[in-house]
Amino acid sequence: MSRIDENRPFVGVAIAVLTVSDTRGLADDRSGDVLAARIEDAGHRLAARGIVRDDIEAIRKQVIAWCADPGVDVVITTGGTGFTGRDVTPEALEPLFEKRMDGFSEVFHRISFDKIGTSTIQSRATGGVISATFVFVLPGSPGACKDAWDGILKQQLDYRHKPCNFVEIMPRLDEHLRRGGKS
Repeated sequence: MSRIDENRPFVGVAIAVLTVSDTRGLADDRSGDVLAARIEDAGHRLAARGIVRDDIEAIRKQVIAWCADPGVDVVITTGGTGFTGRDVTPEALEPLFEKRMDGFSEVFHRISFDKIGTSTIQSRATGGVISATFVFVLPGSPGACKDAWDGILKQQLDYRHKPCNFVEIMPRLDEHLRRGGKS
């Protein structure tokens, strides 16, 4: 079972949060607020925060910029994962994934099912790696953001988490590029 190894130091990472919404601004972005608070409470740094409309190009532009920024280790998006015509976050980001993280979606849905039952199937939460940066695509509800952070990301973004975690492999996410090969 997983555990925290108190003999290892905590290593904070820089996390950018992007809210995807046609109707929200920073003043009423509850999901972004939830993520920002949890990131800082865990000891990480909120590297950036923004809001873009439900538009594939706008989403891609911001996420690509953050993934190219050496000051950003992780990008978390919230919003645009449903089935309405304006929900396009997975369409915007999944084609950019160099590596897809199917397990993230599976575990998210397991956690969500325990709280909201079969309604969890209305989310297309996903995760992957873009330009050696972890990217997590979350639903736009504060509850879903809490579930994803508390149930998955808090542990996986803690270097002390055993038996393994994302932080310890971050330096190797681009090793295929450093060797001159393709992924």
